[in-house]
Amino acid sequence: MNGNRTKNASRNILVGLVMKITQIILPFITRTAIIYILGMKYLGLSSLFTSILSVLNMAELGVGSAMVFSMYKPIAEDDHSKVCALMALYRLYYRIIGLVIAGIGIALIPFIPALIKGDVPPDINIYVLYLLNLGATVLSYWLFAYKNSILSAHQREDVVSKVKLYMALLQNVIQILLLLLTHNYYTFVMTMLGIQILTNIVTAYYANKLFPNYKPIGTMPKDEIKEINGQIRDLFTSKFGSVVFSSADSMVISAFLGLEMVGIYQNYYYVVNSLIGIIQIIFTACMAGIGNSIITETPEKNFRDFNKFTFIIAWISGFCTCCLVSMYQPFMELWAKKENMLSFLFVIYISAFFFIWEVYRAINVYKDAAGLWHTDRFRPLTTALANLSLNLLMVNFFGIYGVILSTVLSVLFVGAPWLLKNIFSTLFPHDYMRKYIIKISTYAVVTAICSCVAYVICIMIPIKTGLFMTLVIRAIICTIICNLLFFLVYFRTNEYKDALGLVKKICKR
Repeated sequence: MNGNRTKNASRNILVGLVMKITQIILPFITRTAIIYILGMKYLGLSSLFTSILSVLNMAELGVGSAMVFSMYKPIAEDDHSKVCALMALYRLYYRIIGLVIAGIGIALIPFIPALIKGDVPPDINIYVLYLLNLGATVLSYWLFAYKNSILSAHQREDVVSKVKLYMALLQNVIQILLLLLTHNYYTFVMTMLGIQILTNIVTAYYANKLFPNYKPIGTMPKDEIKEINGQIRDLFTSKFGSVVFSSADSMVISAFLGLEMVGIYQNYYYVVNSLIGIIQIIFTACMAGIGNSIITETPEKNFRDFNKFTFIIAWISGFCTCCLVSMYQPFMELWAKKENMLSFLFVIYISAFFFIWEVYRAINVYKDAAGLWHTDRFRPLTTALANLSLNLLMVNFFGIYGVILSTVLSVLFVGAPWLLKNIFSTLFPHDYMRKYIIKISTYAVVTAICSCVAYVICIMIPIKTGLFMTLVIRAIICTIICNLLFFLVYFRTNEYKDALGLVKKICKR
């Protein structure tokens, strides 16, 4: 595995990128069909139930990451029997998780109406719709979910990505056809349920084909199970905080501002979330390799890699932020119509959130890869509670703008400083933290300058050929301005040279 980290990461990024682009385009078409065929309230319902089920998924939080982390060492040592025993333990945990989610989900049924302000579409029974979504979630754990662990631990996320790619294509094509033919939202949700079952079955088939020697057989020593359970407990608080953080906005908007505003907010968030998903491919592809490197390489080598990794993510995120500031509004007008738009102030807030969140996640990748869950166990939950508290306070004064602003503030002033402290008190020497903070601060400043310069140039150029050409021309301007400024500022730095060397290495493969 040591000699194949770059190769595996490159393959996973390439396949994951193709999958993610497809998963962005197809749901985009599906969301557009819902907007024009059914209406914005249906989008709001979909977003609300996704948020509720994300909270229910807290029962899993920590199990998957802890099990995959536990496999790194036995895989590196070719200890097949231990890997098999870990898979057996993983299977048992997932069966229990499915039961827990089903039980809690059913118990929450009476409280669903309280999360919706105003009316729902007249042809929708929210209880039936909720149970269909709950069924898809529960089945995702009961049907061979543990098989994913062996693929992730071997850096074969490309296999998972390919399966998800084909299943996403099938699901969205069927959903769009059903919307056009029946105008019925229930068939839309039932399709999701069927595809979830098929996805698990196909993934399990390929896991068995690639790694036939790994079967869920054997038992782990009690002391090692206790250690894994400790990691799961630490991860639970961490991941639970992440889920509450990501789900709070939609639930607060639904309860205070109504389903239509949830739909409008989620249209804006869909764009940002698509970019987050694309960059997540890099994080997922590199996770196992980073974990292996932390075990086998020196702290100095790992810290240099950490700086290189952060620089790459900051450049990519900076470019995306620049594009968001200049292109968000014409895109939303072209896609969702002018009456479903928010002001430019919201664009500034959500663009700032995107950049801060991506750098924050880059740091978090090293924390997860190093298994520093015990040290970090209270940070995500505290950040999430700060976000929720600010949400509930600021939504009453600033509406939708208060919701996104509270998210930015909670990450910037609670989550990020705490995460940095944990990383530089355990994984890297504390003396390195000041220089690292200066680095990421300059990345933020350069990104802000790029975004301002590109936006001013974009609004100064009159374009009379329509919104589509406006987007094309603004994309060209942002590409030139942002990448040129980043190059001029950083081309002499070690991070740039290391990143360029990595890109050349990948291109040669």
